[in-house]
Amino acid sequence: MNLHGLRLFHAIVKYGGVTRAAEELNISQPAVSSQVKRFERELGIVLFGSEGRKLVLTDAGKHLMDYAERLFMLEQEVEQFVEDMREGRKGLIRLTATYLPANFLLPSWIATFKQTHEDVELVVSTSNTQMAFDQLFRYEAEIAIYGGSGVSHPGVHWDKLFEDEMWFVVHPDHPYAGQNITLHEMMAEPFVMREKGSATRERLAALCTTNNLPSPRITLQFNGLNETISAVKAGYGANFISSLVVREDVIQGKLARVYVQNVQLQNTIAICTRAGEQLTPAARQLVQWIRKEALAMHSAINH
Repeated sequence: MNLHGLRLFHAIVKYGGVTRAAEELNISQPAVSSQVKRFERELGIVLFGSEGRKLVLTDAGKHLMDYAERLFMLEQEVEQFVEDMREGRKGLIRLTATYLPANFLLPSWIATFKQTHEDVELVVSTSNTQMAFDQLFRYEAEIAIYGGSGVSHPGVHWDKLFEDEMWFVVHPDHPYAGQNITLHEMMAEPFVMREKGSATRERLAALCTTNNLPSPRITLQFNGLNETISAVKAGYGANFISSLVVREDVIQGKLARVYVQNVQLQNTIAICTRAGEQLTPAARQLVQWIRKEALAMHSAINH
């Protein structure tokens, strides 16, 4: 099928004649006429008849025009689809996040992003640190939003958003609530922590190793942040956690900080992607959006 010839035929019918079609296509009138006649010969069917000086469609021409309309309408849809993908207005983004950003940061960030990117499909999964990077390397996710110590991973590009403090917290009635104590005293307490593979749990263990102390006594374990916080609020044990998670609870008196001497650890919030790979346009726009939201949120906390 000579698509150029079909396009000329379609233009003649659409614009009501050879002269107007030639003007719209910026082609000379004789060229349009000769190429359409050649198209008819190639097809072996007559597309136009005449009534005086007026061109009219034959039955075959009418049927072909129906097909041409559908074909060129589909062409416009394809062009629009490609433009939407190129401009990031459409696309599929698979995103994985560790528990801290997944529960306390991403919901509001993604909700506001979706308000202006309704046709971008987002699939979000929540996992611990090791699982998040596994998903990234297995191409099950394009982006990982990480909250933890910021340790390097080979093959991962880190885009650090900001840092927050790590706090020890207990129930407000706990003897250490609001007190300044040693790390040795703090480690004598039972801890409520996340499962193995959690970056925060590994940092607590590393803190003990660095200071030649026994491993922390993790006597209650949950596969989620909210559960660990709820247990401490109920009056059991201590927790080592990002200040982002418990700041409001401490302000409201539902939890209390314990100030441990010579322990000032930071928690890194970062966007992680596979090193050396270009993100899709939609994913790039999401990353830009998250950067903007993170900057605004961090500035608000610090002021």
